[in-house]
Amino acid sequence: MESKEYTYKGLTINGFLALLLALIVFALAIYCFVLADTNAYWAIAGCLLMLCFGVGMNGFIKLEPNEAKVLVFFGKYSGTFFDTGFYWVNPLLSKKSVTLRARNLNPEPIKVNDKAGNPVLIGMVLVWKLEDTYKALFEIDSQSLAPVVTTTARGGVVRSLSQAFENFVRVQSDAALRQVAGCYAYDNPDSADELTLRSNAEEINERLVKTLNDRLSMAGIHVTEARINYLAYAPEIAAVMLRRQQADAIIAAREKIVDGAVSMVKMALDKLKDEGVVDLDEERKAAMVSNLLVVLCGDEPAQPVVNSGSIY
Repeated sequence: MESKEYTYKGLTINGFLALLLALIVFALAIYCFVLADTNAYWAIAGCLLMLCFGVGMNGFIKLEPNEAKVLVFFGKYSGTFFDTGFYWVNPLLSKKSVTLRARNLNPEPIKVNDKAGNPVLIGMVLVWKLEDTYKALFEIDSQSLAPVVTTTARGGVVRSLSQAFENFVRVQSDAALRQVAGCYAYDNPDSADELTLRSNAEEINERLVKTLNDRLSMAGIHVTEARINYLAYAPEIAAVMLRRQQADAIIAAREKIVDGAVSMVKMALDKLKDEGVVDLDEERKAAMVSNLLVVLCGDEPAQPVVNSGSIY
């Protein structure tokens, strides 16, 4: 979607110069009220000058770095003011303050079903910032999304736009995380080439960032970084999955132990034969292989048995 944001090009005066002019108008208004006893026209002039002073004071704006003011003239978008400092603009413009600074969002982990249908708890942390002020204020209903932070004396309310944007990002990030997590399995010990949530963090994070930006572009929000910071099986299947992982680990360890034991037995037989220590027939070799494998592969330490007789 093409951006409709543009920089404000209307009347802009240095704030300190405008403040000096406002004080001069205020002083003239007081002077007119002093002369009102001599002529009623001075009182009218004083009221007009005081009205101009009151309206003009509404034109001052102050911006810090990475802040902006969205200016609206009776419902019509007049541009966004980005210049840092103290300025005076048309006082009839309504001004909505927005921040362009980067912000973090660290929502609570949510329960989703992975590609295999297993319920998992997954959480993420993301860094986002506002890039298009027009979309942020006029493409989404940010006004109603904003929570009430204060109430005016006349019964009006002041809403926090920053909180509205955060609420929007929170909802869309929840949907994006569910979408991405449902495309991958938690893990897959049977296939090392398949992308999984547990073992392919960088690839998953890149897809998560792309999905988030696709969802948040309508609001003029850009996600610079998103990472999965919490991943675990849901409590109802955590114990079963833990036993499965332990079984996989035990099998892998046993395979390594057996491979090492076979190599050691072969090395022992070859060394006995090459050095002529003892000449074993096939039956004795089988018995020796069996004993060595029991010793090397057993969980408990072997109890030595001393044979004082002949091995033949």
